[in-house]
Amino acid sequence: MNIVERAKNILFNPKNEWEVIEKEDTPTEKIVTGYLLILALIPAIGNLIGYWLVGYRVAFMGYVSGSFSYGVRQGILGFITPVIAVFVAAFVINMLADSFGSKKDFRRAMQLVTYSYTPALVAGIFMIIPSLSILATLAGIYGLYLLYIGIKPMMQTPDNKVTGYFVVSLIVMIAASLIIGLIFSALIVGRGVIGY
Repeated sequence: MNIVERAKNILFNPKNEWEVIEKEDTPTEKIVTGYLLILALIPAIGNLIGYWLVGYRVAFMGYVSGSFSYGVRQGILGFITPVIAVFVAAFVINMLADSFGSKKDFRRAMQLVTYSYTPALVAGIFMIIPSLSILATLAGIYGLYLLYIGIKPMMQTPDNKVTGYFVVSLIVMIAASLIIGLIFSALIVGRGVIGY
């Protein structure tokens, strides 16, 4: 699997790419080490540079110049959070598969979620300028579309259950992601909001 080709195809030709991915039997470890961890470096590096060299705005305080230590903490957070969120989302999607007449298969759920995260991870480059982080959020919304159209081929979900499966999975994933984000933010970033 060529990581650049895969990212380009899932971003710009997702329906065809899901059909290609559906036929692959790539092991979970290869998906994680050969794709997810590599792309997760993009938001990590973007956060490091943005919160170290560029600076950021804090509500009611205005612009704060960056610091290396805060940049490192944000970089770690930018790397760990999406990786753990992918695992949680794949677990949730796989766990819910039987309820929606889908095939339970963690490897395929991991492919589905990992490749759906591609837009958000690639857009992590915008974190170099923290005020552009909204663009990464918008890319994440496109990732939800990728997840939606990928559920049927990847999890072999019947047409009439795709929307329900997507919505229930999404609700559980959002709750889990918020909790994970809050926990890691408290642990890694802690009191360093002002760059100390």
